Amino acid sequence: MIVYEEVGFEQIRSWLNQRCGIHYSDQKKDLLAQRLSRVQRAFGIDRLTDMANRLRDANEHDLQLAVMHAASTNHTYFFREMEVLDRFRDDILPTLKNRDEIRIWSAACSTGDEAYTIAIIIAEALGLDALRRVSILGTDISAPVVARAEQGVFSQRQLENVPKEIIAKYFRPVGMDQYQVIQNLRDRCTFRRLNLKTTPYPFKHPFHVTLCRNILYYFDIPDQKGTLDAIYQVTEPGGWLITSVTENVRDLTARWTNMGTSISRRPM
Repeated sequence: MIVYEEVGFEQIRSWLNQRCGIHYSDQKKDLLAQRLSRVQRAFGIDRLTDMANRLRDANEHDLQLAVMHAASTNHTYFFREMEVLDRFRDDILPTLKNRDEIRIWSAACSTGDEAYTIAIIIAEALGLDALRRVSILGTDISAPVVARAEQGVFSQRQLENVPKEIIAKYFRPVGMDQYQVIQNLRDRCTFRRLNLKTTPYPFKHPFHVTLCRNILYYFDIPDQKGTLDAIYQVTEPGGWLITSVTENVRDLTARWTNMGTSISRRPM
């Protein structure tokens, strides 16, 4: 029988914050408890105190990954917050279009919707051949969603905001009301597992654009600032940071220059 225990719950909530920066406020305790109960059933763990004790064991790697996966938010879809993506297309992309290489990072990419959306926007704006000069990296803390991103297969629900002509151009039906991104786009997008709290980030070349959307508000303030500073370090001077319309970077760091809602730039 699955049992909810306040002590065990608080230990797990603290572990999530320390291990990967995921912060659940008191208002979201019921949501976290619901997600943890699924892990309890999958691993046959009755008490949250037992789960908390096992999470501290370095050999419990599968359980640790399962808890992180359950706690991280993976609801995403194509062309999310179109007003922000319009800024990418109209204001940022023109500054990059003549480069020999364009490096873009989709941090907290979930199932890859954002990374593939950016690839589609570039293909539409600059032509499909321009993608040969584009490298898009998507990272997420959850191994299962990274695996799904690599497959590039999406449900009809995730494509609700995608015009039919775009679906016909960049997706192929694979049955069961699912569609796979065409090979040309999949070739330009690479996906890896990464914990945003593990800094400095292990990248050899700086990025021209980093998208870090709909994740910062799950971190507490010190981790928000630390993440923005770490992204700054792997962004080329003059490079861009794109956040969500609900996340105000201006109040968190003075290193980035605010360029309007959701857009910041590293000074040259």
